Amino acid sequence: MKKLIFILISLLILLIIIVLIKTFTYPFKKVNTNTSIGWKMIKDDSAIQRLSGGLKIPSVSSGEMGEFNYSTFDTINEYLKTSYPLVYENTEFVEVNTYGLVFRLKGSNPSLDPILFLSHTDVVPPGDAEVKDKSENVFRPNDQALPPVSKVTEDWDFGPFSGAVANGRIYGRGAIDVKGMLFSLMESLNSLIKNKNVPQRDIYLAFGFDEEVGGQQGAAKIAAYFKSKKIKFDAVYDEGGLILEKGSVAGINSDIAVIGCAEKGFLSVKIKVKGLGGHASMPPMESAIGKAAVIMQRLERDQMKPIITPLINEFFTNIGGSMSFINRIAISNQWLLRPVLLSQLTKNNSTNALVRTTTALTMMKGSDAPNVLSPEVEFVANFRLLPGNTVNDVKTHIAEATKGFDVEIEEIDSVKEASAVSPTHTKAFKLMESAIKEIHPTAVVTPYLTVGATDAYKYQIVSKNIYRFMPIKINDAEKQSIHSTNEYLSIENYMKMIHYFELIMKNYDKQ
Repeated sequence: MKKLIFILISLLILLIIIVLIKTFTYPFKKVNTNTSIGWKMIKDDSAIQRLSGGLKIPSVSSGEMGEFNYSTFDTINEYLKTSYPLVYENTEFVEVNTYGLVFRLKGSNPSLDPILFLSHTDVVPPGDAEVKDKSENVFRPNDQALPPVSKVTEDWDFGPFSGAVANGRIYGRGAIDVKGMLFSLMESLNSLIKNKNVPQRDIYLAFGFDEEVGGQQGAAKIAAYFKSKKIKFDAVYDEGGLILEKGSVAGINSDIAVIGCAEKGFLSVKIKVKGLGGHASMPPMESAIGKAAVIMQRLERDQMKPIITPLINEFFTNIGGSMSFINRIAISNQWLLRPVLLSQLTKNNSTNALVRTTTALTMMKGSDAPNVLSPEVEFVANFRLLPGNTVNDVKTHIAEATKGFDVEIEEIDSVKEASAVSPTHTKAFKLMESAIKEIHPTAVVTPYLTVGATDAYKYQIVSKNIYRFMPIKINDAEKQSIHSTNEYLSIENYMKMIHYFELIMKNYDKQ
């Protein structure tokens, strides 16, 4: 017995030694303790005013895909033309499907594949809160009467379309998502042209106009246009990741620049569950709504299996050096502790979305009266697909959850597989790393999985290297303002974003 205990203790000690060796030798990215502030912001009042003017134009896309008021898109397109005459005069300019904008700055070496920068001119609505009269600053180009949308809503410091510049910030719907990026790209290209910097390869800008409602009329048509011209891009850059301020991600003790190298897929299904209808005074033993409740409980309780994909494993390798020792033990010893690591990751909404295809029950409809049993109840489940899972995998999962019930299943909205995963060893990615380090030297740069949808997905037909990242450093409050109220972009972020894109455009082919 003593011999057995000795053997067990020895094995335990050996296991601890192996775990510790693997933890201390695991290739975590080193945390940069450099106290340098990096590139010092140079304020450009003219650039700020150009963005401010763009934010005054309510180019809202909403409702059905492609079915909204296009008059303001004529306005913003004309505003870009008058604001950046050098860009229009020195590039090949094409309008795709009327409102899609494509610019091509020719490089000196036509044998090289071009690079492409994306953005979009549309924004989401500002919200329906009651307004308070604080501002009358309405942009009216050519005396065109636009709605008085610049009045401040209850939760906006300045009007959602005021373009107000105050407190070191530029306020307005779309400041972060994503007119700030659009105007920074125009500023960067304008600077290249003005300073006579001729790139080796062609540089393209492409701006959709319906990204917020699916991008089928904008980005999809532009991507198809490129494909028809047999244009292949060495890299495509779009919105997606951000620089998350230190403290905004629990357990990570540094700023983190997350670059989206893939994005999740999308499937929404309407599940109609059939049962006995009638009067509530004589209910059946199991109603249609009760059956629907059982299915919904199955879908939420027995979700798709969590997986640590190679992309997310690389993410943890990069950020692990900024995490606690306990977390580093789990990450570096997945051969032993993967179930424990997955258990912890799935307990948090944000990290759960990184390791599994998520299930969200979003809508439900039954009887229209309190004393009537509906013979049919329907609900909607939205799934965001992890790379590695397919739409067919999810359909099989749904079939298992609905087994034993009389149901009809209908796909609604757009359906798409998870994107391909772009590599991180490319010139395009490495240049992003160096540009980020110039504006934020202490940020940990890492690939990431974008959980939302972007226009970038449409461009898989013209490039294998697609990266989703906006080089702005934001805190929790700023992050919450996206698609919400009081959206603004700090002047420092805007100036650094212009500098970042100019660095990539100028240095893409420098050794």
